[in-house]
Amino acid sequence: MASVPGARPAFGRELGSAAGSGFARGSHGTSGFATHRRVVKVRPDSRAICPGESKSQTAEERTQKKNQKLPNDATRRQTLTRNAPFSPHALPHAQARGELVVTAVFEKFTERAIKAVMLAQQEAKALRRPEVGVEHIVMGLVAEEAKKGGWLGTGVTIDSAREKAKEIVSFDKDRAARRTSTSEVPFSRGAKRVFEAALNNSTNMGMNYIAPEHIALAVAELDDESLVKYFEMLSTSRTFVKNEAERRLKTEKEKESGPAARPNTSLAPRQRQQQASQKDEKSPLNDFCFDLTQRARDEKIDPIIGRDEEVERVIQILARRSKNNPILLGEPGVGKTAIAEGLALRIVSGNVPEFLREKRVLSLDVGLLMAGAKERGELESRVTGLIKEIQDKKDVVLMIDEVHTLIGAGAVGKGGGGGMDISNMLKPPLARGELQCIGATTVDEHRKYIEKDAALERRFQPVMVEEPSEEDAIEILFGLRERYEAHHMCEITDDALIAAVQISSRYIADRFLPDKAIDLVDEAGSAARIKQYMAQKERRGEVDKATSMEAMEMWRALKQVSEAKEAAVRGLLFEEATLLRDREREVKTNLSKLGVKVDELTGDGAYGGAKVTVDEIEAVAAMWSGIPVQRMTLDEQAILANMDQDLQGSVIGQEEAVSAVSRSLRRTRCGLKDPNRPIASMLFAGPTGVGKTELTKRLAEKYFGSEDNMVRLDMSEYMERHSVSKLVGAPPGYVGFGQGGTLTEAVRRKPFTILLFDEIEKAHPDVFNILLQMMEDGRLTDSQGRVVSFKNCLIVLTSNVGSKVIAKGGGGLGFQLQDDDEEGSAEYKRIREKVLDELKNFFRPEMLNRLDEIVCFKQLEKESVQRIARLMLRETAGRMRLKGMEMALTASAMDKLLETGFDKEYGARPLRRAITSIIDDNLSEAMLRGVIHEGDVAVIDYDRSSDQFEAAAVDATAAAMGVKTFKGAANTENTYYGVSVTGVRGDPASQGFDVQWTSVGLDLEGEDFDIHRQVANNISTRSSSPVPVNELP
Repeated sequence: MASVPGARPAFGRELGSAAGSGFARGSHGTSGFATHRRVVKVRPDSRAICPGESKSQTAEERTQKKNQKLPNDATRRQTLTRNAPFSPHALPHAQARGELVVTAVFEKFTERAIKAVMLAQQEAKALRRPEVGVEHIVMGLVAEEAKKGGWLGTGVTIDSAREKAKEIVSFDKDRAARRTSTSEVPFSRGAKRVFEAALNNSTNMGMNYIAPEHIALAVAELDDESLVKYFEMLSTSRTFVKNEAERRLKTEKEKESGPAARPNTSLAPRQRQQQASQKDEKSPLNDFCFDLTQRARDEKIDPIIGRDEEVERVIQILARRSKNNPILLGEPGVGKTAIAEGLALRIVSGNVPEFLREKRVLSLDVGLLMAGAKERGELESRVTGLIKEIQDKKDVVLMIDEVHTLIGAGAVGKGGGGGMDISNMLKPPLARGELQCIGATTVDEHRKYIEKDAALERRFQPVMVEEPSEEDAIEILFGLRERYEAHHMCEITDDALIAAVQISSRYIADRFLPDKAIDLVDEAGSAARIKQYMAQKERRGEVDKATSMEAMEMWRALKQVSEAKEAAVRGLLFEEATLLRDREREVKTNLSKLGVKVDELTGDGAYGGAKVTVDEIEAVAAMWSGIPVQRMTLDEQAILANMDQDLQGSVIGQEEAVSAVSRSLRRTRCGLKDPNRPIASMLFAGPTGVGKTELTKRLAEKYFGSEDNMVRLDMSEYMERHSVSKLVGAPPGYVGFGQGGTLTEAVRRKPFTILLFDEIEKAHPDVFNILLQMMEDGRLTDSQGRVVSFKNCLIVLTSNVGSKVIAKGGGGLGFQLQDDDEEGSAEYKRIREKVLDELKNFFRPEMLNRLDEIVCFKQLEKESVQRIARLMLRETAGRMRLKGMEMALTASAMDKLLETGFDKEYGARPLRRAITSIIDDNLSEAMLRGVIHEGDVAVIDYDRSSDQFEAAAVDATAAAMGVKTFKGAANTENTYYGVSVTGVRGDPASQGFDVQWTSVGLDLEGEDFDIHRQVANNISTRSSSPVPVNELP
């Protein structure tokens, strides 16, 4: 910055350019502060002419005052101060004998104060204001400080100050137009009063300089209605600003130890500013902490509900003489930090004992404390400075979140162990009670770090913070609802809050209340707000299309009327101008109504139409837990009511087993079971290949939403004793520790799932011990001490125990159920009792006693195998459709397939092997030989003479006619399924040919159908004979 030799730095050049007439030039024509005193003689009938005033203005005012009562010196000084445009000479000091000596007041301003005034003038210019008002001074003070906590810790930023200033101040075009230059921004009367009060504050405090805090104190004490409104819009209190400014000035005064520490008016302003600002910059509390008490005053802390007992316990520990340091222990998300915030809220409200009323709760940012500490000793210096300031102030309660991070932080020495770290530096003041500290950490971290350091542990008194109950969590959400509604601009229903707690408790087992429920509501509010915005945007686009033409016509009419009105005024046609003005108002009113109409149609309202309901909560929970959203929105009662029919269509020949499973699920979901136990625990017993595993897959699909929601564990992998640890994780000291268990990790990732323990009889007996706890309590603890919930799991055990009994039919009577329902049910019960006796001989009683249902599967009959074959053929047909082909079988091919694939002892598994070797192999060979092409219908036929299967294709004519029904046309020959058909004129039925040839096929929808062919005249078959109608299978 340029300066004049022998003079002070020319701050007045920059400031004067901003203020125009507000600053006087020096006697030598240089821009700067006057280096001498100007003595202005004040006559009774006149006053001083200050820079920026014209002589005509002074003469008029002098004429007006001739008949007034002669003012005394105080009145004259006040008149001079309030009426004269501001300059460095405009603030008077009282002088005796009628003389008023105007000194350079800005000579007492620190560089920070000058910067604040300059910024205030810039803000006034930016808003095109004719003068610098008090609100602009506030904006200058805010912009000058620009700290993390806002102006004087109020949280007010320059952006918010500008925005609110625009709202309360309207632009005066006429006064702005009279300004001769944009740089001429004089100070208002209110601004001059502020500077005068700042000078008085500085004098009364015994300070010979004016800092921004003096100006802030003057602003807070100013009696001005517009200023009161401005502070209300900034959501801050003038009382708080006053107290904080006084506190800072008092602190500054106490730190001044001698003349060297005081700003000297003989020094340059920049040097004085450096002296005044260095002390603030060296405050560790301001640099590394944020004030929870101040946040509580500013209403930036959410209300604390249901934690009165824990807060009282913290206050009791803080009242101790020594070791008065509570440490909050609890799981993540239960509200440990909220308790410290609750203490701050109590201090602000005064609901604390006397020794805490003047305390402040400051939260230490450990990361900020360590950041940038490059050299050795720098971190130690910061910590010791922080401790010393807390000891000096004696009004600080330090809150350290994640207190375990202090151990080892900044440690120096051999390997970093046993050296000096932050925790060791805090031990002496903690033990003496000179440093009151509230720590917070989890139980696991406390055990892992703090308990190992007995010296640190004994300095803290533990306060356990338990997870709240569902009722308390609901109450907490109701208390927070207003804040989240205001943030997301949406309405949150009561049912949504209740559902958030209930759903999070059921489906989100690895987190804790109330944190998980609050997060659920928070994200649901965000989703509802975005959804409403997109819907409004879409509706607004539709409305805009409908109203754009109407609006354009109105704007054209408004423009024409306005131009006509102005022309009438210029032509002095006032009556016509009056009519045009009325017409202009009418058009404007119609435009306003059109805008209101658009807002109504697009759903604008108090919350913009957005609402958080149970549906939004469920959608977010489904995304978090992996449960399909449709699974949660469907009526579960309807699913269970129709489950028998759904499962019987997929699991063939096991009606009794399907019915038993459905009954067990109905009992469980009706709330008659312990809610902390699994959904159900079942044992499927039966021979191999009868559908035990298949039924489990269909349960996963129908009840859990997807077949992927099944965890299958093959118990043949857990036959050894040491392999049991794989379920819950390897113990400490073994390979794989810390990686989690196969069972526990799978359930932690998918808490709503079905667990299949296949062939449970092959598992080691120790596996049963794990199953006992899981089926009884619905929980397991893995190798890392984490509790995994199984209360949303369906547990299925499969076993071949009792297969021989089922094969023998329970004493020679067989397991062929009778046609009569009562006899069939009695037969099933008799076989089940025999199987249960076999299970008792193998499993321990406590194992069987924890099962909700033991389901016996019977052996498959030939009719059931035929239905199963059709289901399996659907899978092959589906793969054929992906290649653009269809598939069907002749009756002889189906009969041979069933004959080859059916084995009563081995169930349906041989059938799958037969389909693979017969159907899949022949189709693949036909594709490679070019027999079957895209768009064809592939037909599998069996030639009895050669005992071979062969794949052929239906010709294009048959395929074009729909496959399902084909009638030979006259004088045409078509080959279909190896049958040569020569048609004749006339109706074949009228000539006595009522013959149909039938095969089993699959249509595009996957349903079974019979392909019928009506043929006439000559019928020749290559491999199959026609089948009469009355003999169709």
